[in-house]
Amino acid sequence: MESDAAAVSFPERTLAVRRAAARLCVLLGWAPVHEVSLPNGRRADILALRPDGRFVCIEVKSGARDFLADQKWPEYRDYCDALYFAVDLDFPQELLPAEVGLIVAAGLAAELLREAPVHPLAASRRRSLLQRFATLAATRLTLLEDPGALTALRSALRAE
Repeated sequence: MESDAAAVSFPERTLAVRRAAARLCVLLGWAPVHEVSLPNGRRADILALRPDGRFVCIEVKSGARDFLADQKWPEYRDYCDALYFAVDLDFPQELLPAEVGLIVAAGLAAELLREAPVHPLAASRRRSLLQRFATLAATRLTLLEDPGALTALRSALRAE
């Protein structure tokens, strides 16, 4: 993998890492959904459903400053079976805790460098999370096909 991170802004870097990590998810047979709100008020950058029914949360970090300023990552553990950080080649990996998995992105490609320890969700939480995940994914697919549906929904909510 070759780095090209020096010439891009932090938002662009974040987007590139997120896209590469999501692409890796697809290649691994995981179903990724971006920006998933969790019941504890946190938002997972990527929540992916694996073929075995386990959930993976991937926290994307654009750089050391992003990681050091946001130490909320342990709060994602309650809503996944495995937690990963996704970073680019220029990220100082020694900053990342050893108890999470590691995905490193370069361009459109990403590699899973360290597996995350598994901490299985309780069955009731898994069921609730699966419902949230499926509803969000289905709604987003519908809005891609019919962008006007969002306008209709907003109008209906204002009328209530």
